[in-house]
Amino acid sequence: QVQLVESGGGLVQDGGSLRLSCAASGRTFSTYSMAMAWFRQAPGKEREFVAAISWSSGSAYYADSVKVRFTISRDSAKNTVYLQMNGLKPEDTALYYCAGKRGTFLASTSMQYDSWGQGTQVTVSS
Repeated sequence: QVQLVESGGGLVQDGGSLRLSCAASGRTFSTYSMAMAWFRQAPGKEREFVAAISWSSGSAYYADSVKVRFTISRDSAKNTVYLQMNGLKPEDTALYYCAGKRGTFLASTSMQYDSWGQGTQVTVSS
């Protein structure tokens, strides 16, 4: 339905910063009300919610573990969602996925999203 492509991952030192991007294509966001989110999954662990944003209003919701360090935003003109990550810690190391769903509800479970990107790796060294 909606195609999502993440980018911006990489290797960063403890305390460093990265900005992830999620470019959306396909069904237009001007036609449908959408919510976008970032999830992450470390090896051997369950996929966990990071942050979500309403496309229309920009209202955001964060997991407690990243609330003071990460910022989610969107650029409607570019059909892109961003995740600014500051104060990165080794425990943030994971494959980060962009996800999308119809509706503006800021869901925090992966089952509620029906569009997914391929993931971008974030590795934080100690």
